[in-house]
Amino acid sequence: MRRLAVFALSLIPGGALAAAPTPPSLAELLAATAGDWQGELQYRDYQSDKWEGLPVKVKVQAQGDGVTVVRTAVFDDGPKTGIVYITTVTQLDPATGRESYAAFRKNREPDSGTAQLLLGSGPRDLTHWTIITTETRKDGDSLALVRETTTRDGTSLVTLKEVDPVDDGVDGWLPRNRTVLELVGNS
Repeated sequence: MRRLAVFALSLIPGGALAAAPTPPSLAELLAATAGDWQGELQYRDYQSDKWEGLPVKVKVQAQGDGVTVVRTAVFDDGPKTGIVYITTVTQLDPATGRESYAAFRKNREPDSGTAQLLLGSGPRDLTHWTIITTETRKDGDSLALVRETTTRDGTSLVTLKEVDPVDDGVDGWLPRNRTVLELVGNS
């Protein structure tokens, strides 16, 4: 019987018994976004039902601890506001998939919180994945469930922010904004 089992195993191609590669972790995926990106910060014009965009440049720096990322976005918000710089620092807790963040923008109160991250259907590699972030927080003047879906496809990175107001009596997601970026250089 033992010889039969050994013979059966010998018929399996050599690589078939090797363990499947371990998929990248959330921390590895987030760190792999390090680099210089450019594209558009897009807002939904609800009257025309079209997306309007502002050119944006984003620099992402993964820190050496493997869980902290610093992201700086720069865009021109028109003659009244001028150039806007938004710096966001995030730190992932790999054990829970929760990410704490603090965002800073001139003339605004700092924004901070903690969101739950969830991987979409298994990442293929460091540059092909979807991460869904959810949290309950203020959106405008009211409380809402906020969902951000970030999809990386090679050198493309798209994040769609949607909200579901808590007290509106309607269960449904409303698109708020999105960033559509292309990788233009490694930092």
